Amino acid sequence: MRKWLIGHPFFRALKYRSFALLWGGQALSRVGDFLYQLVLAWWVLEKTGSAALMATVFIVAFIPTILFGLIGGVAVDRYSRVHIMLASDLVRGGVVCIAAALAWWDSLQIWHVYGLTLLLELVDAFFQPAYAAVIPRLVPEADLPSANALTSLSIQTGRIVGPPLGAALIALGGTALAFALNGFSFFIGAALLIPLLNKETTLSPQEQLSASQSVIVDFKEGIRTVLGAPWLWLSIAVFALGNVTLGGPYSIALPFLVEEQLGADVQTLGFLYALFAVGYVLGGLWLGRKAQLQRRGRLIYGGITMAGMMLLLMGLPVGLPVVAVAALLNGVAMEISGLAWTNALQAWVPHTKLGRVTSIDAIGSMALMPIGFGVTGWATELWGAPLVFVLGGRCHCIGGQPSLLLSSHPPARLNARL
Repeated sequence: MRKWLIGHPFFRALKYRSFALLWGGQALSRVGDFLYQLVLAWWVLEKTGSAALMATVFIVAFIPTILFGLIGGVAVDRYSRVHIMLASDLVRGGVVCIAAALAWWDSLQIWHVYGLTLLLELVDAFFQPAYAAVIPRLVPEADLPSANALTSLSIQTGRIVGPPLGAALIALGGTALAFALNGFSFFIGAALLIPLLNKETTLSPQEQLSASQSVIVDFKEGIRTVLGAPWLWLSIAVFALGNVTLGGPYSIALPFLVEEQLGADVQTLGFLYALFAVGYVLGGLWLGRKAQLQRRGRLIYGGITMAGMMLLLMGLPVGLPVVAVAALLNGVAMEISGLAWTNALQAWVPHTKLGRVTSIDAIGSMALMPIGFGVTGWATELWGAPLVFVLGGRCHCIGGQPSLLLSSHPPARLNARL
């Protein structure tokens, strides 16, 4: 079975033992992440019954990424990425186990949840850029599309498997058991990282120089790197807009669209959410088979444009079958765009700066999401969900237009066009 897997073009990155270990632990923790989200939401519902507190918990989760994301990127470019990931997994496992113990003793309070969520997301602000930056060291460039697609596959698998598993664990042993098993998943991920510790025993001359200079200099260097490359800062701006025009309708307005325009129930809503995830999987399976990605700009911005068209289509009076196909193709397009972007970062950003650039990308892309959620909620109540989807899709299509500028020439390292 293993020989067949690594012989298949999509799974070829698993032939590298270090990446296979890293990916295995990450895939398990992804299931735990989505399990934790459901269990946490259910606990808040049971204990408080407050939608406002529910929203506050998830808003709190954004704060560490925005405040500490760039610090995490600086640390990733100065120190061993494997050590950072190992420490992150151990801390996250310990935090979730504390939540499990408090839940078991029926002592978990909402202020505990705020504190534990802040700590979890703070540590995650270090883990995610470390994971993104270490992959090019474990996998040759020709196999990066496979590695990135496998990473995305683990995320979508976690999105599909985690919530129902969390619900089953709650029914079996309550929230305490679900929290405990999530914490255990982080410890397994940490154990799988131990064989990788010797992969970064020495720093390159550039990393030694970075480690010897001040953190402020590293901050400025990371920002200058992004601002000095139009394809970087313009793309991040487009993604920030996309998270408003696509993420807002998807997260806020879709339930109202299902009820108002389709006249359907929660089962249909769950079906459409699942189709988005299936689309992501299909897009990853297609792109992950390729050894080299050509015309990355067209893949990135073409995917954005296609996703916008599908979002717009969902807002038209076309019926459930067409809406379902549009949801599926939306996921395919977004996955192709996202994987091409990740590959572009890995190929054209120097490894010594990849952690900082990845963090700036994450911060910039998510910076407008709270505003977008608020605007989408207001617009949905004022105009209705269908018009929100049409306007969001149109704006998302406009965001794809930079492809005409950035994909016209082949890249030339950091100051390249896509």
